[in-house]
Amino acid sequence: MTLHVFKGFGETMMEVMTALSPLLILFILFQIFLLKLPTKKIKNILVGFFLAFLGLSFFLQGVHIGFMPFGELMGEKLGTVNLSLLIIIGFILGFFAIFAEPAVSVLLHQVDEASGGYIPQKVLLYTLSIGVGIAIALSMVRIILGISLWYFILPGYIIALVMVKYTSKTFTSIAFDSGGVATGPMTATFILALFVGIASVTEGSDPLLDGFGMVALVALAPILSVLTLGILYSRKEKAQDDKNQVRSEADRDNS
Repeated sequence: MTLHVFKGFGETMMEVMTALSPLLILFILFQIFLLKLPTKKIKNILVGFFLAFLGLSFFLQGVHIGFMPFGELMGEKLGTVNLSLLIIIGFILGFFAIFAEPAVSVLLHQVDEASGGYIPQKVLLYTLSIGVGIAIALSMVRIILGISLWYFILPGYIIALVMVKYTSKTFTSIAFDSGGVATGPMTATFILALFVGIASVTEGSDPLLDGFGMVALVALAPILSVLTLGILYSRKEKAQDDKNQVRSEADRDNS
């Protein structure tokens, strides 16, 4: 049992080491020529690299032996249920997948820190979750009904470009970053395997085209949802500014 669980673990560790080594080399070069950090800080960063190496190695091993096989089997079973139930299940899976994305927690923390709490973490988290949930539900519809991906992607990005004009630069930056964050390891392993499984048992569907098209929709959905949040915030700010202006004029008249 133990041997089976750790089968191919050495190869996984080598892949992670190859991925992290350029970052480590860059850090060493920056430390030598620019940063000049104290020894204690260097030790903490190196420990962080080591923990990231172990975490990614164990995570990817779990993906290979658990997430992907389970996702495909679950998708094959879900492919036989009716469309309405499939949409509900897709939304729920997409909604909670964001909670498990490691990159999302980093994004939330960075946004909260950079904005000084102006954009609450919970509001942004639920915005991303709803967006991805809708994207997964639409992907279910697309696979079952055989709708082309272009009917979702092209209008979606056109709408996003129009919404940018009515959104602040802060929300625009967060929106387009969140698209990449949402398609992290959780979505790209379990959810992707789930859609490949559904497409494999759906008549007329191609697991390669229909399964992988889901990632494009998931990358688009957070952009639209965060831009929508930005428009709501801008309206709130405008209403507050109008209120303050009316109050200042009233105070001026009274004086």
